[in-house]
Amino acid sequence: MFLKKIIFLLSVITTSFLFAQKKKKVDTVYVYEKVIVYEKVIVYDTVYLIKPLKFKQNGLLFSELKVEETKFVRNVYKEEIEKQRAINRARRQKIRTFEYGLEAGSGLKISDWGKELSGKPQFGENIGIWASKRISNTGLSLGLSANVYHWNSSFDLDANKEDTYLNGFYFTDDNQPLLFQRFNNKHFEYTLQLKLFYEWKNIRPFAGFLVNKNIYKMQFLTPENNVLDKLEDFKSNQTNIGFSLGLQYRVFRKILLSLDYQQYHMNNVSLKNSSFDFDIFKTNNTFAERKINLGIVYTISR
Repeated sequence: MFLKKIIFLLSVITTSFLFAQKKKKVDTVYVYEKVIVYEKVIVYDTVYLIKPLKFKQNGLLFSELKVEETKFVRNVYKEEIEKQRAINRARRQKIRTFEYGLEAGSGLKISDWGKELSGKPQFGENIGIWASKRISNTGLSLGLSANVYHWNSSFDLDANKEDTYLNGFYFTDDNQPLLFQRFNNKHFEYTLQLKLFYEWKNIRPFAGFLVNKNIYKMQFLTPENNVLDKLEDFKSNQTNIGFSLGLQYRVFRKILLSLDYQQYHMNNVSLKNSSFDFDIFKTNNTFAERKINLGIVYTISR
């Protein structure tokens, strides 16, 4: 019986030892303390200290990184706006080597010989065509324009209504009588200009030469079958040369505002009729005319 007890006790101890060996070691230190008091007798429990385990890292393996394309939704409306903006920028930056178009405006004209009669400037309108060609990449261009002006009268001499200093009879070189009727400075003017432009941003200053012709008219009663009953016009027909200075400002891509000053001299002014050898003005006279015009220039070419 005693031997059986000893064998049982050894079996329990062996089993406990084996289970203790199979416990996994941890990397944390645990401290256990338990105090039991029995009738003023203090018993302390056992404290176990377990050392942390050390692991050796041989090398870390990571999977290869892959970049996947991000899916997005196209903004068609925004793309169209950007496209139009790019087209407009290209148009503005494109160098236009040749342009042509129309122009129209109004202005004031002052003539030296008209000052003695009225002293008032003439008001008029004009319309014309133009063309220009760029001659270098520095902003210089050469332009040619042709305009027709209509100038309203600033004074009116009518022998049938009042006594003027031109009233009376005049005689041709072959002694035919002429009777003054009327005269005013309302007339048409034709101008051809050659201009040199310099374009900087939206500003285009220019200078040029012009060839001009004014059509003034004076009326006389002329003889027909020895009777003064035929009304004839005596007209000016000379060509004048002058210069112009001006400035254009681009408001829109095809529209510009224009301001220009013109001056020319009228040499040996005469009013003549092919049927009569007569000139009311003396020869070797010279008058100056000056104009200021404000207009709109429109570009037809793209």
